[in-house]
Amino acid sequence: MSVVKHWIGGRLLEDPPERTGPVFDPARGHQTGEVAMAGPTEVELAVDAAARAFGEWRDTSVVRRQRILFAFRQLVNDHRHDLAKLITAEHGKTMDDALGEVQRGLEVIEYVCGIPQLLKGEISEQVSTGVDTYSFRQPLGVVAGITPFNFPVMVPMWMYPVAIACGNTFILKPSEKDPSPSMLAAELFSEAGLPDGVLNVLHGDKVAVDGLLEHPEVAAVSFVGSTPIARYIYETAARNGKRVQALGGAKNHMVVLPDADMDLAADAAVSAGYGSAGERCMAISVVVAVGDAADRLIPRVTDRIDRLRVGPGANDQSEMGPLVTAEHLGRVAGYVEQGLSEGADLVADGRGLAVEGYEDGFFLGPCLFDQVNPAMSIYQDEIFGPVLSVVRADSYTEAIDLINANPYGNGTAVFTNDGGAARKFQREIAVGMVGINLPIPVPLSFYSFGGWKESLFGGHAIYGPEGVNFYTRQKVVISRWPDPIHRGVDLGFPKSD
Repeated sequence: MSVVKHWIGGRLLEDPPERTGPVFDPARGHQTGEVAMAGPTEVELAVDAAARAFGEWRDTSVVRRQRILFAFRQLVNDHRHDLAKLITAEHGKTMDDALGEVQRGLEVIEYVCGIPQLLKGEISEQVSTGVDTYSFRQPLGVVAGITPFNFPVMVPMWMYPVAIACGNTFILKPSEKDPSPSMLAAELFSEAGLPDGVLNVLHGDKVAVDGLLEHPEVAAVSFVGSTPIARYIYETAARNGKRVQALGGAKNHMVVLPDADMDLAADAAVSAGYGSAGERCMAISVVVAVGDAADRLIPRVTDRIDRLRVGPGANDQSEMGPLVTAEHLGRVAGYVEQGLSEGADLVADGRGLAVEGYEDGFFLGPCLFDQVNPAMSIYQDEIFGPVLSVVRADSYTEAIDLINANPYGNGTAVFTNDGGAARKFQREIAVGMVGINLPIPVPLSFYSFGGWKESLFGGHAIYGPEGVNFYTRQKVVISRWPDPIHRGVDLGFPKSD
């Protein structure tokens, strides 16, 4: 059985790993390979390779870095189907969904191809007599990224192209559940001309993560995952003196007002609730139906659910694939059981789904609950599966208050034909990313992605302008070149004159 190895210093680490983890084909439910699991030795090797590469890469001209990024962009575009096939093989999402993920990662690479413009500083001439002040941004050094299974290409590309464009060297710790896409991306970046050691891929579990969080040579850590782990990453890395951006979980609400286009809202709820089998941090997991909206919306949603085609991601006819592992399937199905026991009305039950020819796959059909209340576990917890809950609210104010009381603040949406209601929502809602008549408000690469409350720990959102700021630090220089007339010693406090 093949082993996915570490990529350190521009090459595969051929030393036999002390530990490995399984890699599955979720559609068939069979193990297809193994992945090396890093220990302290491999962490040290990766950090050492990145540290040795940093001096030369930091001093590489920004124009040279830009050319390498342009070459990498072209190679990713040329190999987008190869990347998507690896995503589908190890994650399970459909090919169309996987290609969309690659495209969104590609857009971040395209954004940082403009790094000469993005790194421009400021200058103020003659702030005092003969004195100028100017600023510029410099890289941090060795930085690390820890990324989740649900977007094995896109989320890493939210991090390492930005960090590397800014002059840092990078250690990527991707999910051990679907490690192969990161390997292909690293090979493509090397082919684009990236020097050895600038990008390293280290596989593993908590041992590898803790090694990076505690290593004194690692200056900053980026993370995307669940809220409990995001909090742990943030606290541990900060305690070790590192800059941290840690994006956590979500419980994204979609408000549907009675005046909304119900067909548009139903399309959005099904697309955002069940796309990628609900394994998205920006998935809609709660529909808040105001007034009589639920009575008109739910029949439209169930009609669309009945027509969804669930199957292996490699099948062009499939619209929704399997969950990533058997353990995750069991966890999500357990929440369906809890919802029933807590009194919610299961309108659509996806349990027991069998896909012909893929009976061992990790499949769960779309599940829809009505009559959900905020005390239920299916409302409170991030399920991360194809389970959509409908909460009925008597008023718009009640819907807004419900969202603002939720501990998560990643994404939200409102569906209405009332411009005043939409404006009220975007101003009053305590959530970082807001959609109006669209369900998944993921910003394009020239903005930044980040939630509020327990969906983001640290002061920086990810990619875009905030990503450039996160991976650099500002230096301010105040300069005066002496004129021929010396002014003598002055022990007074410097002041403008």
